[in-house]
Amino acid sequence: MNRPIRVLVAKVGLDGHDRGAKVIATALRDAGMEVIYTGLRQTAEMVVNSALQEDVDAIGVSILSGAHMTVFPRIMNLMKEKGMDDVLLTGGGIIPEDDMEQLHTLGVGKLFAPGTPTADISSYIHGWVDEHRKF
Repeated sequence: MNRPIRVLVAKVGLDGHDRGAKVIATALRDAGMEVIYTGLRQTAEMVVNSALQEDVDAIGVSILSGAHMTVFPRIMNLMKEKGMDDVLLTGGGIIPEDDMEQLHTLGVGKLFAPGTPTADISSYIHGWVDEHRKF
């Protein structure tokens, strides 16, 4: 790619805890990516529309509210409707391992638990984009 990887970091729903999202946004920026942070209380529609407008390579959703089994499938469906088949949907937060596996079968990328080294997250995004986003 001839440009930096573009990542949208989002907080969906009423979850008001965004420290982790801000830490990840900063770490990805430090890893050379362009990061768009949408702020708190976004809807799935707002996230997907922002991702389209910003022409991102990846969407990272931070979720601590327990709504991950609703939020990720909704975002995934909207991405499919908009033809965003070559954009990574990833994220992290308080998500049980069984739920991570179910979401992965729906097409959601790797999900990260609290305490994951930020280098692992940026490495995963770099690898995914290198493999799936050819320009």
